[in-house]
Amino acid sequence: MIFAIDVGNTNIVIGCYRDGELAFVSRIATNVSKMQDQYAVEFANILSLYHCRTDCFEGAIISSVVPPLTPVLRDALKHLLGCRVFVVSPELRHDLVIKIKQPSILGSDLISASVAAKCQFPMPCIIIDLGTATKIMALDRDGAFLGCSIMPGVNISLEALSARTAQLPQINLESVSEIIGTTSIDSMKSGIVYGTASMVDGMIQRYASVLGDDVSVVATGGLSSVIIPFCRDKITINRNLVLDGLYQIYQMNTGE
Repeated sequence: MIFAIDVGNTNIVIGCYRDGELAFVSRIATNVSKMQDQYAVEFANILSLYHCRTDCFEGAIISSVVPPLTPVLRDALKHLLGCRVFVVSPELRHDLVIKIKQPSILGSDLISASVAAKCQFPMPCIIIDLGTATKIMALDRDGAFLGCSIMPGVNISLEALSARTAQLPQINLESVSEIIGTTSIDSMKSGIVYGTASMVDGMIQRYASVLGDDVSVVATGGLSSVIIPFCRDKITINRNLVLDGLYQIYQMNTGE
């Protein structure tokens, strides 16, 4: 089995692959204050929950956008699983051609998502990652990474709206219905969900004007299932795109 983790600013997404198939996915909160042994215990508990033995793992791979946690998690996995642990970076072997001005600074989450999209979808391709930040990425007809757009994510926008407006409450985004809200909460839900969906549709059109009208579009990230149903463009959802990319990169570096 292969242990893959996608470390984001809000959540750590854990996926375990058995014979090339994703056996399970689990999520825990990102906490930069936790130590190596604390994370090792959390990972051990999750593996126990899904009836996986620690001695069944051939290796592990990490994508992290939280640099202080990267060595902590790497050492936690080495201690728990006793196997080699790869950390994704532009220097680690993969098949993604990176055409931005400074390839060495491209985030490991963007690399991993792009590697998976290149394998799973026709090119050119637009990748929409609806996480803590909203990221929109472009892959050209050859599957090369051209660049991206980054903007505040849905939850960042919600938190800012509640924090900076005295009469607007904190809300969740369940049960969004009408575009025209008739209460404060419904109006906030409408603005965030429909507004983000409209932004995504608009950015797809602008990206397609560069990449070509035959572009494929895939969405990933924790909020993709909340926002994408309200988009008008045809968008495929794969919430595990980064994990799939991590597994592929692991294979490229081991031949297993």
